[in-house]
Amino acid sequence: MKFEGTTVAMITPFTSDDEVDEPGMRENINYLIENGVDGILAAGTTGESATITHEEQRKMIDILIDEVNGRINTIAGAGSNSSKEALSLVQYAESVGADAALVITPYYNKPQSHGLLEHYRMMNDSSDIPIIVYNVPSRTGTDIDVETIVRVAEMDNIVGIKEANPDMDKVSMCMSKLIEFGLDDKFTIISGNDNLTLPMISLGAKGVISVVGNVDPARMSRMVNEALSGDFGGAFETHYELYDLMKVLFVESNPVPTKEALNMIGRPSGHVRMPLAPLKEESKAKLKIVLEDLSLI
Repeated sequence: MKFEGTTVAMITPFTSDDEVDEPGMRENINYLIENGVDGILAAGTTGESATITHEEQRKMIDILIDEVNGRINTIAGAGSNSSKEALSLVQYAESVGADAALVITPYYNKPQSHGLLEHYRMMNDSSDIPIIVYNVPSRTGTDIDVETIVRVAEMDNIVGIKEANPDMDKVSMCMSKLIEFGLDDKFTIISGNDNLTLPMISLGAKGVISVVGNVDPARMSRMVNEALSGDFGGAFETHYELYDLMKVLFVESNPVPTKEALNMIGRPSGHVRMPLAPLKEESKAKLKIVLEDLSLI
């Protein structure tokens, strides 16, 4: 199975009493599908994985798979800074029929390169579900290097990487090595930064796991499809239509601005869990202007 195009890293909607909003989550899933996305990720960073319980995480994976019902790809957030915990989530995702598991590089404990290799080898050898590595050094304190990525790519069940290191030269180095070792058809590079998706596709990436897609899934999908089809002129125009949104959704910590944007446009969202706090008033004003300019409100 190919994990290409636009996958949305979906927010977790909460009710006023701080429970996962199941009807709201199902509504958002259908809205994203109707607007042309190729996949949905539940319980990732944008889904507030740091403050949801494992029980909630499993429930959200169940809801995602049930509501999607085979229409698009389903990806389960399954990372942890404990390899044992990560494996438990990966195996759960496999048992309930997710199409893939997204496994972040372990955070806080800063494993060495050979530790990262063994972490992903454990996931690979103890399950059969396709696994996507997630590299986001700004959050984890660890950057998986090109040599380790290539060694991980050789594993049977590791099918791609969500790369959120903004270094474009690293993308080129990684792609060059994947081609050299004949792994470029088997292993997919996926952008982890909306604003860098277009240049990453020009270097060989095959899509994005997107935050912006929560708010404007139709335009985000259009940009990615234009780029993947070789229409870089159209993709260029759409990129700049979305550019202010790409920036304002990170004016404060993700997913605070995204959840506020969804509240503004009337989609299920709710609050963020502490220690995240509501969006500041000056940021709300900036966000509102961008949403108005895009005719989203």
